[in-house]
Amino acid sequence: MGLSEKTIEICKATAPVLTEHGEAITTKMYDILFRDYPETKALFGEAPEDQHKKLAAAIVAYASNMDNLEVLGKAVESMAQRHVKTDVKPEHYPMVGVSLLGAIKEVLGDAATDDILEAWKEAYFYLGDILIAREKEIYETA
Repeated sequence: MGLSEKTIEICKATAPVLTEHGEAITTKMYDILFRDYPETKALFGEAPEDQHKKLAAAIVAYASNMDNLEVLGKAVESMAQRHVKTDVKPEHYPMVGVSLLGAIKEVLGDAATDDILEAWKEAYFYLGDILIAREKEIYETA
C-alpha cells in the first residue's frame, strides 16, 4: 500500500518550509535522539560532520518527490547500504521517527499542525519500511 493522497499533498506542501528550516530540524532531531536514545550514538560514529545537512537535503528530496518515488531509487539504495554498514536495525527506526517528529514540532512550533505531524509520521514510516525491507535483503546476502 502506498502513501495516502492527503499525506503526499501535505508533505509536498511543506517542502519549502523544510528547505528553510531543515538543518535546524535535523540538528534538533539528533539532539533529541541522542538524549532520549543514547544507544543510537554509536550508529553515527563514522557519520560526517555535516550529517544533519545531508539528512535535511534527503528529507526535502523525499518531500518533493513523494508522488514519484522511483526518482529516489539510487538515494534509497545508497542509504540502505550505509545503514547496513553502520549496523542500523529495524528497532532504530521508531527512535529516529519519534525524534524527527519531536524536532519538527519544536522547530516549527504552532506551524506544525496535527495534520502535518500525522502526514510526516506516515511518510517517515512508509520510507522506513522500504529501507528496512531492503536492508534485510542486504543483511541476508552479506
